Amino acid sequence: MAKKIAIIGAGPGGLAAGMILARRGFDVSIYEKDAVVGGRNKPLELNGYTFDTGPTFLMMKFILDEMFQEAGTDAQQWLDFIRLDPMYRLRFVDKEVLVSDDHEKMKDAIKRAFPGEETGLERFLQKEGTRLRYLFPCLQKPYSSIFDMVSAPLIKALPHLDLGTSVFQALGRYFSSEQLRICFTFQSKYLGMSAWECPAAFAMIAYIEHNWGIYHVRGGLNKISHAMAWVFRNNGGKLYLSTPVTRVLTRGNRACGVELADGTKVAADDVVVNADFSYAVTTLMDRAQVRKYAPERLARKKYSCSIFLMYLGINKRYDQIPHHNIFFAKNYRKNVEDIFTRLTLSDEISFYVHNAAILDHSLAPPGKSTIYILVPVPNLQGQVNWKQEQGAFRERVLEEVVKRTEMKDLRGHIEVEKVYTPETWRDEFNVYYGATFNLGHTLRQMLYFRPHNRFECLENCYLVGGGTHPGSGLPTIYESGRIAANLISKKYGVPFTPPTPLDSKM
Repeated sequence: MAKKIAIIGAGPGGLAAGMILARRGFDVSIYEKDAVVGGRNKPLELNGYTFDTGPTFLMMKFILDEMFQEAGTDAQQWLDFIRLDPMYRLRFVDKEVLVSDDHEKMKDAIKRAFPGEETGLERFLQKEGTRLRYLFPCLQKPYSSIFDMVSAPLIKALPHLDLGTSVFQALGRYFSSEQLRICFTFQSKYLGMSAWECPAAFAMIAYIEHNWGIYHVRGGLNKISHAMAWVFRNNGGKLYLSTPVTRVLTRGNRACGVELADGTKVAADDVVVNADFSYAVTTLMDRAQVRKYAPERLARKKYSCSIFLMYLGINKRYDQIPHHNIFFAKNYRKNVEDIFTRLTLSDEISFYVHNAAILDHSLAPPGKSTIYILVPVPNLQGQVNWKQEQGAFRERVLEEVVKRTEMKDLRGHIEVEKVYTPETWRDEFNVYYGATFNLGHTLRQMLYFRPHNRFECLENCYLVGGGTHPGSGLPTIYESGRIAANLISKKYGVPFTPPTPLDSKM
């Protein structure tokens, strides 16, 4: 008889694990509290406009392709991918850079904006490519034991970790201009971290973009989770929407099922948790069994920033604005320190504008646009009172967007609007401290020192998502799902093929 697997949450990690395990013959059920799949990757639909709730950048498409292959199908059959060139526009107060994964175009862009610095691009690509070759295999394996820290891949990778060096410092080896370094280090924000604190190892994120490009999925990145749910069901999985889980059931120190909000108890041989990690251990688990992660201990951990998000349905098109746009505060470092160190709202804001409707007309009614505006802000460990600040902060954001973008008439064309604050992420998405990128990716919270994919506090319990290894971001969240699926398969002697070596893709 097939082993029964209960998965809590139909986010990207839970869906990846579910469709792989179902393909391998396990009896898998996913329980999702919302009426749609995706979690922070779900669609937000407002009066004919469709937004991605969270992620809008798809990197390392080949990882997603592998997830579908593991599930016995081809991602191209389910999803329409569009490679972006330029990948994004970066705008400072005094200049802008259109960033391309075409290396000659990128070299020319650097030469125009930062004359004499263009030669650093080749050094960046060569050195960071080498770093990635050594580090990425470490992100594809679990760290269930301290002895995993002395495994061959990690020992080989140690010289490339640049311990004690930040991403911003690492980029100083290639570029002298602070602004140009920011062009290759702002990606630390994908992890909810400051480039001046983020470990140098994550310089590989910018390399990943410049080597493999970034993609849009027609209909929005939410379509990925939608496709995964279809594949999961086609493989025999059972998906229960609008079905919250209130508790992980245990027998001794072993997970043995889940309890649903209506009181139903569902037995399972193994439980996979795709909820926000800190929320899960404080709400879904017996605190006596997870003392390692008691609230007072969780409060001492480092968390990512949060985000203030505005979803605007606009009754016109802004065809002069690229798909992805990032606008940096004049004093960007102070802005970053306000967010991550002082945990306060900054006098100057940096912000991101997503204008996907210029190439994907399926997202809005004819002639109209979806405008997604994201502002990094402190998480709820700070003292910002969002009930008082939301209205005024919204006005500040709109003022900056009107001033710094081509959308001078934006206010007069807003048809629909929805705003998310850090409190929204906490209250509606069960995100601890509203820290939308989960636990921070400090050296003390990586690899073995991050919550384990085979959860160390409960047997038969596995973790997927951004709060466990390998960390935040869609590709690594998919990897967490594959790692959990492989651990369960190995436990029961179900054969599987290890991930394809990265060298074959470079």
